[in-house]
Amino acid sequence: MEYLSLAEVETIARRAHEGQVDKNGHPYAEHIAAVAHGTAARGGSEAQIAAGWLHDTVEDGRLSRDWLARAALPDEVKVIVDALTRRPDEPVEEYAARVLATPGALLVKRADLAHNSDPARLAALDRATAERLAAKYARMRELLGLTGEL
Repeated sequence: MEYLSLAEVETIARRAHEGQVDKNGHPYAEHIAAVAHGTAARGGSEAQIAAGWLHDTVEDGRLSRDWLARAALPDEVKVIVDALTRRPDEPVEEYAARVLATPGALLVKRADLAHNSDPARLAALDRATAERLAAKYARMRELLGLTGEL
């Protein structure tokens, strides 16, 4: 089977998130690009970088689990994306345990948390939202054993 290239994965992810904005009102594509580039900067493999592009597509309902299962992607990418997809009403502890148990997922999650926790991004939010999100991200870092730099 011939797999999708990273450029093709990027295009699919950008199209999937087209029209979506983050909490700051910025195009969501900025976040997925930051996660993919952050994954690469942390020494991530091609599979991890592809998962960085796709990490929120299923969770945000932009692509289905069925699409992911059928996509021309290596199993490693599919497994990482699935691990990073939080289930509805899933306790954060279970989610973190799955990320830790999935080879390759923690590096992508580190890039995700680093971008989500960026002080400049948080500073653009109202104080209550910024504080709530900072606490949420700190809790996730704690559960994942990421107490230092992301």
